[in-house]
Amino acid sequence: MSFRSRAFAPFIFLALASPIAGQSLRQAVPTATAAARVPVDTSAWLYKGSDLPHDPAWQFGTLPNGLRYAVRKNGVPPGQVSIRVRIDAGSLEETESQRGFAHFIEHLSFRGSEYVPDGEAKRVWQRFGAAFGSDTNAQTSPTQTVYKLDLPSATQATLDESIKILSGMMEQPVISDASVAAERPVVLAEQREQPGPQVRFGNALNQLFFAGQPLADRSPIGNITTLEAATGDSVRAFHDRWYRPSRAVVIISGDMDPALLSSLIVKHFAGWQGKGAEPPVDPDFGTPDATKPVAASIVEPGLPPLVLMGVLRPWHFNNDTAIFNQTRMIDVIATKVISRRLERRARAGASYVQAGVDIDDRSRSANITSVTILPVGDQWEQALKDVRAVIADAKAAPPTQVEIDREYADYDAALKAAVQTATIEASAKQADDMAGALDIRETVTAPQFQYDILTQAKNKHMFTPATVFAATKKIFDGVATRAIVNTRTLEPRTTERLTAALNADVTGLAGKRNAQGAVDMSKLPALGTPGTVVSRAPVDGLPAEQVVFSNGVRLLLFSSPEEAGRVFVKVRFGGGYNALPADRRSAAWAGDLALMEGGIGNLGQNDIDQLTAGRRLALDFGMDDDAFSMAALSSPQDYADELTLMAAKLAHPRWDAAPIARAKAAASAAIAGYDASADGVLSRDLEGLLHAGDPRWTTPDQEAIDALTPASFRALWEPLLASGPIEVDVFGDVKPDAVIAAVAKSFGAIPPRIAATGPVPPVRFPAHAATPVTRYHSGAANQAEALIAWPTGAGMADYAESRRLDILALVFSDRLFEKMRQAAGASYSPGVSSQWPKGLPGGGRLVAMSQVAPANVPLFFRMARDIAADLAKNPVTEDELNRVKGPLIQQIQRAASSSAFWLQQMSGGTYDPSRIAVTRAIGTDYNGVTPAVLQQTAATYLVPGKDWTMVVLPKAK
Repeated sequence: MSFRSRAFAPFIFLALASPIAGQSLRQAVPTATAAARVPVDTSAWLYKGSDLPHDPAWQFGTLPNGLRYAVRKNGVPPGQVSIRVRIDAGSLEETESQRGFAHFIEHLSFRGSEYVPDGEAKRVWQRFGAAFGSDTNAQTSPTQTVYKLDLPSATQATLDESIKILSGMMEQPVISDASVAAERPVVLAEQREQPGPQVRFGNALNQLFFAGQPLADRSPIGNITTLEAATGDSVRAFHDRWYRPSRAVVIISGDMDPALLSSLIVKHFAGWQGKGAEPPVDPDFGTPDATKPVAASIVEPGLPPLVLMGVLRPWHFNNDTAIFNQTRMIDVIATKVISRRLERRARAGASYVQAGVDIDDRSRSANITSVTILPVGDQWEQALKDVRAVIADAKAAPPTQVEIDREYADYDAALKAAVQTATIEASAKQADDMAGALDIRETVTAPQFQYDILTQAKNKHMFTPATVFAATKKIFDGVATRAIVNTRTLEPRTTERLTAALNADVTGLAGKRNAQGAVDMSKLPALGTPGTVVSRAPVDGLPAEQVVFSNGVRLLLFSSPEEAGRVFVKVRFGGGYNALPADRRSAAWAGDLALMEGGIGNLGQNDIDQLTAGRRLALDFGMDDDAFSMAALSSPQDYADELTLMAAKLAHPRWDAAPIARAKAAASAAIAGYDASADGVLSRDLEGLLHAGDPRWTTPDQEAIDALTPASFRALWEPLLASGPIEVDVFGDVKPDAVIAAVAKSFGAIPPRIAATGPVPPVRFPAHAATPVTRYHSGAANQAEALIAWPTGAGMADYAESRRLDILALVFSDRLFEKMRQAAGASYSPGVSSQWPKGLPGGGRLVAMSQVAPANVPLFFRMARDIAADLAKNPVTEDELNRVKGPLIQQIQRAASSSAFWLQQMSGGTYDPSRIAVTRAIGTDYNGVTPAVLQQTAATYLVPGKDWTMVVLPKAK
């Protein structure tokens, strides 16, 4: 039996197929007569100077005004068209008095432009089914500004209108004193809401690494002084200088004829003419200056102790050729060999929790070999020396061919997977990849061609100890080597000590290289006799099957050949949060950090790494409401061994003390960061508070971390792994009979499980209080967080109610955005979310929250309560409802083209049939939400006497 999820999706969502507001546009797309008169150079401008094979799916054009475009047809997901407009200007094009203007223009362009009144672009695209923030967005970096639109269920009319709007945003955004003044509070709110410790550390790093170059102090967000001084004229001057057709590229990938896409670009962009003199091709971004300081330190209690070392070289343009890519592949292999050596030392117990090496081009300002080190505790000096010793050893003697082959296998597997899944590559990814390639002055090519470049290098014997050794020495040679350290407290002579550690003799610290022995699947502990099938039946109304094996294991199988090379595997076992102690703190918090790292049987984690080399095998641990899980994205070739690996892990877990020590070090490093910002306090405290102090959801403090031992960890987790039901979910590009045979040999071959015992603990929402629960942070004095929550429901008995709450949350969020951001400029990203646990007896809630200035906390509560009261009192308009329901429906329809969506919806369904029943009802449930139904839902839950509030304020200084 074989099913096609993509073909099936329209049937289950038939009830959702009511017209999206805006798709009622009846005007025909004007004829291409005018566009046809514009001479277009259709040569493949992307590949100029490159010998790489052209990706034949992309079609190119250059207009007489200099604007370039790249378009292609792609049907993933069906009906969607992804548009990117890239402007070759970012914060590095700014002068000192213009800092932040590139990003400011991004805001103003969305606010209002030639064809769209102030604030209407968001609503127009919502009516076309595009969600604000995910489908419509933009991003400004030091070197580019990219405008993004993913248009679902695109028609010629909506596409024509959308490209017209985008052309107006580029050529004629409304930039005036009034619009700048109106948007300035929003931009300042975005700056205020950035995570302070991370931003300050990043700024300090840039000032050190790029000293003497513009990148040293060109954060895209700008600074308060220049943003407050901005006027319509000054911002317009930056726009007119850099927003020009010669610096613009329109990229479109989607389910539409490329000829139509090209004609619409010509129609709406051919008339754009730049204003004033053409600027230089690029400003001078400078090169690393060897005379600048080599070390710096910063004290950020909100970040863990951290060392970043960089070896800097000038960035140079390189033609994107095969040999250029193959040389870079050798460099990458060199970094991977060293990173694996560092990881093995960390696992064994080193002065660092984690360390790794990477190489990249940074904003066309430098080519950098980066070394990141997270020390154990405050041992940053020793950690830096120990890591440098491993690097010095790599520079002193070649790696073995075995080491090289290990890293090559992973590289090969990644590119091979891209080839196998090329037919299901999303349009949005293709458009993003093109924009990214343009930013670094490179090309894109088809996955098969990328793989060919790798294998050709292999066939030419380019990955040898000699070549990788030469690459290692090259990537650690530069015009400057610099390092920055973050410490939690002010330490004496930190910068001097860092300089000394950076230059210290590390001879002898590396220790002996330990060769990893060969490991394959035969080294895993043996499982039992393969199980037999007790029952096999189709799932009524859905393209899936349920299978029960003789040992009680159940299989949920979803075969979708169109998934092309992807197999999603998830194994649910035990009881999840329901099985954890609710009356005391436990070692549950360490499960995600240490449980999968302990090894299997006699095999340690290094052995498991060797076993999985070059294969799509993984062990990703998760904790659901009513089950624990292991998951992996595998392949048709590897999923059977994936099942065996998971079954062996469950049947023969290894209890290694080293991952426990590493988990404790990582958790301890995070402790100080919680207090450093309002968001940090929320991430530490909110779940525990919303669950009325239930220890299953509280974050461990230092006392709890210190109390964890290998014995206490095993005492909790060993019985949890051994008890409770097992459901195996296999979704994707598989043949059903082969899946059943693979499960029979793996999970079907383990002994029957011990039944879970004991009642399920209750889950409680905190009691209403007249005043907010108040917490304090030690971060920026202008940051506060305000939150209001209402209890809702849980479980599967009335799951349709959860979908009504989904839409209520979207309407609430849209209104809060309009009031807090657009109108008041008090917050950059206010939001509302609804959570309805499927497998818990309680804990559902609808939460509205926003980061604001402390003075605006009362404003948030007033606006949130006013919105809640109005939603309960008055029905929304059809337009307002459709502007959130339409994008939600479109998101679901697009997601339904992937097996991952069906896995998320149906997982757990073999033990709880109601999960499958509600999957069938998605269309009916969402389509059944009317203004009256939404009002009733709001009146039921948004009750003033039941809400719970919280505020996080800055500590007095």
